[in-house]
Amino acid sequence: MDERKILIVEDEQKIADTLKLGLSENGYYVEVAYDGQIGLKLFEQHEFNLIILDINLPGLNGYQLCKIIRSRSPHIPIIMLTALSALQDKIEGYDAGADDYIVKPFEFKELIMKIRVLLKRTMDQHIPVGNVLHASDLEMNLDSKEVKRNGELINLTAKEFQLLEYLIRNKNRVVSRADIAINVWDIDFDTNTNVIDVYINYVRNKIDKRFEKKLIQTQVGMGYILKENG
Repeated sequence: MDERKILIVEDEQKIADTLKLGLSENGYYVEVAYDGQIGLKLFEQHEFNLIILDINLPGLNGYQLCKIIRSRSPHIPIIMLTALSALQDKIEGYDAGADDYIVKPFEFKELIMKIRVLLKRTMDQHIPVGNVLHASDLEMNLDSKEVKRNGELINLTAKEFQLLEYLIRNKNRVVSRADIAINVWDIDFDTNTNVIDVYINYVRNKIDKRFEKKLIQTQVGMGYILKENG
């Protein structure tokens, strides 16, 4: 399969056509859909390596389409490209399964950078069957995308899973909010947003709240640490 095939779902034709031209000039093969239903049909009919979604789409909106795509293809990178810049809009996008979120207007170079990072990450994640991460009684299966605590199955969104995976891979080491932003969101750290803190709390509520031993701890002024022992 071509490892540089991108689907753009964007109802503003001028933006969609400009993106297609720019990405084509950078060596990507691009298909465009101008509404959510057509985007879904193209996704079902072809194999893509990355998808770029607007949110305000006719037919199916970007959140709805993202959820459908994510349920059928857990690993495909999805970038939301939208004028909606509020924190809640971003959280809803990540909860729907988006890997990254870019607010219009944006620099085209930034989009190209994010595409390269996500495609590289996808190619690097050809993980052997049975690859499981552990921290104390927490178990994360990278193949089945299942997380268990003391044998109890815990349901995480795609972004929560990525965040927890980063914390486990760096267990017993303090990671800053900037580290998390770069490695989980693929964005430069923005001091004006608390989206990382919001997602830390989401994950804490799911993996720590019902258990006596609290794994994720805050290091005031430094960041967060997933402590395996004590």
